[in-house]
Formats: sequence, structure tokens, C-alpha cells
Amino acid sequence: MCGIFGYVSTTPLSPEIVFTGLRNLEYRGYDSWGIALKQESRSKNNESRILVEKLVGKIDKSKLYQSPITNHQSQLAIGHTRWATHGGVTVKNAHPHLDCTKTLALVHNGIFENYEEIKTKLIKRGHKFESETDTETIVHLIEYHQKTQGFATAVRNTFNQMSGLNAFVVINSVSRELIAVKNGSPLIIGISPSSYFVASDISALPPMTTKIVLLKDYQMVILGEKIKIIDTKTGKEIKFKSETFRNDNKLNSKGNFKHFLIKEIYDQPRMLENIAKSNDPNIEKLGKTIKNAYGTFMLGCGTASYAALAGTYLFSKIAKKHVNFAVGSEFEYLQDYIKKNSLIIPISQSGETIDVVEPVKNAKEKGATIVPVVNVATSTLARLGDYSLNINAGIEKAVVGTKSFTAMIAVLLLAAYSVSGDNKTGQRLLLKTSKDLKTILKNNNLLKIKKLSAKLSKKESIFTIGRGLSYIAALEGALKLKETALIHAEGFAGGELKHGVLALIEKKTPCIVFAPNDKTYPEIISNAAEIKSRGGFIIGVGPKNNSVFDEFLKTSDLSEATLISQTVYMQLLAYYLALKRGIKDPDKPRNLAKSVTVK
Repeated sequence: MCGIFGYVSTTPLSPEIVFTGLRNLEYRGYDSWGIALKQESRSKNNESRILVEKLVGKIDKSKLYQSPITNHQSQLAIGHTRWATHGGVTVKNAHPHLDCTKTLALVHNGIFENYEEIKTKLIKRGHKFESETDTETIVHLIEYHQKTQGFATAVRNTFNQMSGLNAFVVINSVSRELIAVKNGSPLIIGISPSSYFVASDISALPPMTTKIVLLKDYQMVILGEKIKIIDTKTGKEIKFKSETFRNDNKLNSKGNFKHFLIKEIYDQPRMLENIAKSNDPNIEKLGKTIKNAYGTFMLGCGTASYAALAGTYLFSKIAKKHVNFAVGSEFEYLQDYIKKNSLIIPISQSGETIDVVEPVKNAKEKGATIVPVVNVATSTLARLGDYSLNINAGIEKAVVGTKSFTAMIAVLLLAAYSVSGDNKTGQRLLLKTSKDLKTILKNNNLLKIKKLSAKLSKKESIFTIGRGLSYIAALEGALKLKETALIHAEGFAGGELKHGVLALIEKKTPCIVFAPNDKTYPEIISNAAEIKSRGGFIIGVGPKNNSVFDEFLKTSDLSEATLISQTVYMQLLAYYLALKRGIKDPDKPRNLAKSVTVK
């Protein structure tokens, strides 16, 4: 979940290189951050000194400039932005961590499951610990092994003693080397004419990067005067191929928008047009794969799980195909019936979500076909797949998923229409939806949403209901309100009201009712009336107004794609509600990170 960045260079580089890399990784964690670099000195007394700066809170450029570290260029450095797992949010628990000799500095992403036993032994051997983290144990264990082994062997043996899914990067100021190693958590190597870089995400690599190498599980890369990759299990050197890399820094910019979240909401009309016109051959290929599969299973976590659930409705209604659904973290308990001709469709923005990656690996071992739907073509899930569908949403910097969700729905809708043999209808629906989103994003609609946000900002709870595909809008809409505006919200199937939910309705309780122009309309309006008769405040979302609504947000009649317009209204409402509730940075909700790489 944390973000890792580091480099080795033949020429000294500014610590701002690390700072910029961390800023581009901040979505992975932002409770604390730190930088460690080898001090470049002509003095023999200081030739191995490592300088460290660690701070609590979000990454702040002004704090970097206030630090003495900013005046030191270096040929060797690492940085880290943290999402806390072991130990509170303090300066001592922030990464990087040093060994007793102060010649090793290490950053880590993952959970070192068996660290306590090893830490106890190291303390008995005289090692001094300064933090409460599992991470610090790693650097001391490398120090211990290095007393009798070379640096690379010590790192490899340390990694092989660790239980759990982990990635770490360690620098050695004496050997002037950086070593990175992984299992589960992502690491990417960047290559430029004068430097090697390592990062948790391709978006963090600096503009001078010309080539990349995707580090695989149980591989260790040694970066110094050259690059060398080792199999951690056998110790043998591995031949590798680099890929050409082009970096577009504009994708990491907010442009004229105040936050990435609202920028990414506005990206959606153009994105849908691109998806509709892409004619991606893998969408049609997926349709054929589903036709031939013996059991199809879609899974995801959080927002992606709702996209997967939507897939079950889309394939049922459009393609007359039965597709199973599971939450990613629960799928490992539902795998007994997976066979060689089973089809697994994992859905993930990052392609690194560990609760999806792990069960997919297990299904692959059973011989299942894997076709991931992802937004990062270089991700672990994409590489696990027999082939993959890239949703092409572009970089999504806000922790809260917006355009990635609508892109997932768009791709699944096209795939369902492909199975039915009617690709053009799917494409036309997406183009109509793109136009509808442009209307929704006009000032008159935004003014209405802002006024509604003011009415709702003091409420303790908001409920959302829908039927059919609109049930997914209710679930996803409630999640947007929770994670963006930090307000209690729950989404329900309309028919479930009388089975307990009505007990929560009081006078002026807000309820958002998704009422598309389909067979669910009469029943969902009846549900809205049930809530209103008990004092509820009804906000309708759909193509036509109704007397039961106290407020109304209009969408076009877009058949199955109406789900997308419904969801965009909820994204906007969540964003403006967050601002109204005094949340200064809705890009980074408290306690959350975007790429969940720990269990």
C-alpha cells in the first residue's frame, strides 16, 4: 500500500527527484513520508554517511526546503510515503529505517508476518531498535547477515526468511548499491542514460526514464554500475528484457482544477467516447471466451466489486449469460469448483489489489483462464492474464475511484453486447451517455448539486436505493458518499426496505432513489413512497420527474448505460458535499489508500 521510490546515478541528483516521485505515489499512503540519501563528501570520515529526513503528514514541498537534506545532491537515495500497518503515525515509525551502523537504509511495502520472532533474536544479539514497525527488523536482519556475507547475499537471505507479501528497497552507502526485491507488492525499474530508478508505480518514474523492467515475484534487482536480476529462490542470475518507456507528465497534473477528483470526473465524457470508438479486439475476444467457458466468475474489491456485480446484470440482460460474482477477498473460499475450463475475470483499477491477485493466482494454478479488466497494462493482474482488457481510463490520482468505475462499466457493457452479436448498439449507447455526461456537468446542474449538498451537509446518514442495475448505482453512490464526504451512507436494493431498512427512516432522513425508465420504475417509485410516508426526504435520479420526489436530478434514458449517468451524479454530489463539510483534500480520504497491496 505504501509508495517506494529510489535511484542510483552516475551523477549526483537533487533530492527533489525523490520528492517528485513520492508526490506521484502519495495516493498509496499519506500519513508520513521520508527520504534517505548518501552524503557525497570528499572527506574519508563522512564517505559512508546516510542523511535521513522523516516527517508526519502529507507530502509538503515547503517542508522539504526547510530540511538540511535539500542542500545535498546524491548518487544514491530512497524515499517512502506510508500507509501505516505496524506502529502509529510518528516520525520514528516513518520510513526509511537505518541499521545500527547507519550505512544501510531501507523502505518497505507489505507486512513482515513473522518479524516478532526475528526481532526478539536480533535484540538479544545487541541490535538497537528505534521504531514499532515490522520494517526496521528487515534492515537489522540484513545487517546481521552482512557480518558473514556480501550485501546481495545478505539481502536475499533476509528476504527468504520473511513470511507474507513484501517488497523492499535497501541502499548500501559503502558499496554504493541499491537492491530491490519483491513478492506480491509491485516494483518497476526505470532506466535512463545515467541512472537507474525503482518505484512502486510507473507514474512515479522521472522524465529522463527511457526504458523499464517489470520486476516479477521472487526476483531481486541489484543496481549499481550495472543492472543485475537474481532469482531469490535459486540465487541464479536471470536474463531480462527492457521495454521502451514514454512519460507524459501532463497526466500527473490537475490542470485548472482544484482537485484531481473533480478533474477525473470531468474526464469521463471524452473517455467514454474513446472507449466506444476504440474497437478493442480483446472485447470481442472476451465475448467468445465467455461463450466457451464452463462457469464465468467476476470479482473485484470496493468500487471494482460493484463493477463486477454490474457485469452479472449486464451479461444476464444483454447476452442472456449467467456470470457469477464474488468479492475479491472472499473468492479464495469459493474456489473449490474452479476447473480448467473456468473463466475468471478479475476487475481492478491498479491491477495490484492483493485481495484479487492472490485468489487469481490460485485459480490460474488450477488451470482456469484469466482475463483481467484493468487500468494499468503493466500491472501484476495484467501479466497474470491469458490476455487482458485495458479500460484506458488514464492515470487516476484521486484515491476515490470515479472514471475507472465508469470505464469498467463501459467495457463490460461492450463485452456483453459483443456476446449478443450487437456491438454497434453498445457503442451507440456509450456515445449517447458521453453527451448526457456533458449535460450533467453544465453549470445549471452543478448549481443544483451544490445547493443539494448544502441541504445534506448536516445530515448524519444518507440512504440510496435502486433495483436491477440501479442497485449497483445505490451501492457505488453510497460508497462515494462514505469515502469522499466522510458521511454515513448505505445502499440497498429497493425490495429490501420492508425487510428491516425502514426501521432506520426518520423525519427528513435523506434517501436517493434511482429510477430509470425500465421495468423497475413502478416498484422503485412505490419504495420511494414508502419512505416518504414515514417522513423521508426523497431525491430522485432518472429520466422523468415524479411527484414523490422532493428533489430531482435528470438523466437521459440510456437503457443499461443509465447506470453511468446515475453514478456520475453521485460522484459530483459526494465531491461538493465533501467541500461543504470542510474536507480540505477530497483526493486523499482519511485512513484510505488507492492501491491495496496488503491483506
